Amino acid sequence: MMLKEEKTAVIEANRTHEKDTGSPEVQIAILTARIRQLTEHMKANPQDKHSNRGLLKMVGKRRKMLDYLMRTDIERYRTLIAKLGIRK
Repeated sequence: MMLKEEKTAVIEANRTHEKDTGSPEVQIAILTARIRQLTEHMKANPQDKHSNRGLLKMVGKRRKMLDYLMRTDIERYRTLIAKLGIRK
């Protein structure tokens, strides 16, 4: 689970303007941070099926958002995947 300070730091690093909290870049960055934390949890607890399901749902949601961003603005998509270290 992300702490408020961690989430705020992710938002600060990826926002497009001063009051931005809901742009695709911010949402994808938050999901990426949560996915990374949950991946570490799954390495330590491989039998945790409930968390694994949540992880797969988050990955799918992030994939859909990335597809949307790729359709609407390819340059924003490319800079975001480079910044977050996501590959596709």
